[in-house]
Amino acid sequence: MKILVTNDDGYSAQGIQVLVKILKEFGDVTVIAPKFHQSGMASAVSLGFKPIAVKDMGMVDGVHWMYVDATPASCVKFATSILYPTPDQFPDIVVCGINHGSNAAGASVYSGTLGAAEEAAIRGIPAVGVSLDDMHSVADFSPVEKHFPAIFQKIISDHTWKKDTFFNINFPAIPADEVKGVRVCHQGFTHWEDEYDVWDPEFFEKRNIDITRYGLKSTVVEHEEGEKVYLMVGAQKDEERNDSLSDHRCIAEGYVTIVMHTLDTTDHAECARLRDEGFDVTF
Repeated sequence: MKILVTNDDGYSAQGIQVLVKILKEFGDVTVIAPKFHQSGMASAVSLGFKPIAVKDMGMVDGVHWMYVDATPASCVKFATSILYPTPDQFPDIVVCGINHGSNAAGASVYSGTLGAAEEAAIRGIPAVGVSLDDMHSVADFSPVEKHFPAIFQKIISDHTWKKDTFFNINFPAIPADEVKGVRVCHQGFTHWEDEYDVWDPEFFEKRNIDITRYGLKSTVVEHEEGEKVYLMVGAQKDEERNDSLSDHRCIAEGYVTIVMHTLDTTDHAECARLRDEGFDVTF
C-alpha cells in the first residue's frame, strides 16, 4: 500500500512524526508536508505565480521525506502532479495529521489538515484527517498511538468507500487508557468569540512556542505608519442546537470521533424547496 502523509503543522511537528511511525506498519510511506506551520488554510492553494520552494530530504528510516513551502492542499497537489503524475500512480490513501488541536465542529471549516484531505478526495483518493485535541507543540499522542491503528485498519479494509468523501477523526487529549471508545458523529456547531488581541511580542515566549515553526524570524513586526497589528486568538463557543452526537461534545466526553465529510456542500432539500417556491424562472 502506498501512503502519502501530510499535515498543516509543518514537516518538523511532533504529530506528523508520530503518524508516520504508526503508518509504517501498513505500507510504504511518503511525506510531503509544508515547510512551516499552515493552520487555518483550509483548502487554500499557493497561487499568484509565487515561487514555491521544495526540498527532498531523502529516505529517513525507510520513509521518503519532502517539504513544500506552501499550503497543505498545495502539498497534495504537488504530490499528484510531480511525484505521482498519473492516476495509476496515485497513492492508495492520503493521511493528514496528526494535527495539534481539534478539528471538530466549526474548526473543520478552517482546517488545513482537512483541506489537504479534501484535495485528495477531489483527486479521487481516499483520505483521512487525524487530530488530537491538544494545541501544545509537545503533546501526549498516546491515545492516537493506541487506538488509531485499529481504526485505520477498518478504513483500508472497507471496500465500499464512497467517492467524494473523506474522514475527519479527532482524539481527546486524555491518557490512552481513559478513552471511552469511538463514536461516529456529525459536525457540531460552534463559533469563535474574542478573536483578536493587540500583537504581543512576548506571546510566543510566554507559551514556549517556537516562532520558526510559523515562518517568523522575529516577534518584532514591521508595519506602516498608522497601522495597528493584531494577533488572532479566541476560543470556540458551543451552541444550544448541538446534540449528544455533535463531534466536539463527544470528544469532551472522552470519545474518539469519526465524521464523514463530503465535497458536495449543497443543501439538496433546501434547493428542492426553492424550486417548489418558484425560484426557477425561464426568461
